[in-house]
Amino acid sequence: MGNLVGSWRFKEPSTVEECDSTWGSDSESDEPTAEDDSGISDSVSPAESDRTAGQSGDSAPKMKRSFYAARDLYKYRHSYPNYRKSRQPNEYRNLRFYMNKIPLVPDGIYIEEILSKWRGDYDKLEHNHTYIQWLFPLREQGLNFYAHELTQDEIKEFQSTREAKRRFLAAYSMMLDFYGIKLLDKSGNVARAPNWQERFQHLNESHHNYLRITRILKSLGELGYEAFKAPLVRLFLQESLCNATLPNMQHSVLEYFVYTIRLPATRRRLLRFARKHYKPAHAFLWGPPPKKGITGSVGAGSSGIRAPAPTPELNRRVEENTSSSVSSRITVSSHDAIMCQDLVGGGIKGFPDLGSYEAGLQMPLMPVSGRRERSEYS
Repeated sequence: MGNLVGSWRFKEPSTVEECDSTWGSDSESDEPTAEDDSGISDSVSPAESDRTAGQSGDSAPKMKRSFYAARDLYKYRHSYPNYRKSRQPNEYRNLRFYMNKIPLVPDGIYIEEILSKWRGDYDKLEHNHTYIQWLFPLREQGLNFYAHELTQDEIKEFQSTREAKRRFLAAYSMMLDFYGIKLLDKSGNVARAPNWQERFQHLNESHHNYLRITRILKSLGELGYEAFKAPLVRLFLQESLCNATLPNMQHSVLEYFVYTIRLPATRRRLLRFARKHYKPAHAFLWGPPPKKGITGSVGAGSSGIRAPAPTPELNRRVEENTSSSVSSRITVSSHDAIMCQDLVGGGIKGFPDLGSYEAGLQMPLMPVSGRRERSEYS
């Protein structure tokens, strides 16, 4: 029995539906009106209905969500359930880099030089491809094989080190400026920067930066800044769907950025906003499933997701507490108190100057504890 428990591995999901429990049927207490939660997109005029009817026929290509994206983000949100701790000694290289004790490899550049000299150097930030893995470390390997993966012990040390946190937020502000965005306050609210038109035009055509943004969002969550994600994702939804300033980013925001957010209720609020503005409405893939009792094809704006997948923590409990072969269905519920905050103008409250990395960026953390109940994440 001991050998069986020791060799136990969580069975990874094999479909998009198993990866995504955003619209779990038992997580409806924070839902607004029934009309907004019916699984059907916003009403359209008869003329628009006639026009889109032909588009949704059998002759039209049917879009599908990416299983590989869904699985990757499922693993991230659930803290990499099959992660195996390395036998190598933990050198805390990411923390030491942020403490300015070692340079990034292979460039040999220290964090202080990056933060003091690279801000506003958009050519360097665009064309250098080795720094992003050091500035925003993850518990997964990136393209720079000299960069080291984060460990849970290192994350705890990082979150308790004021100097590392200050530099990390300065690095985040530097990358936001590169994208034409400014950090407004200690809650992570963001807005357009003065140079937004030039930078948005570049970002709209620079698709590799969408991969960088996904990494940045993941790293924010790993290092204690989960609350910073929603304001940034909300801005990208606004710009790509409503303002048409970043039209090429639409798919990345909906398929990747939204799903870096761990709390399902926050994802639902963002996706409801997106569904209201997505065109054509019938092609929206990320909405809720149809209500019970509705038969036939999946309604417009629905992803077709039927039920949430069990989380790794709950599966482990079932495995440990079950001595015989018992079939069990687990539905995960989650209620979230975090609201997407409105974007406001103005400078960064409480910071003297984020143009310099030495600004007093000492922001409150949202600790991500390994002991926390996994059932609130999905």
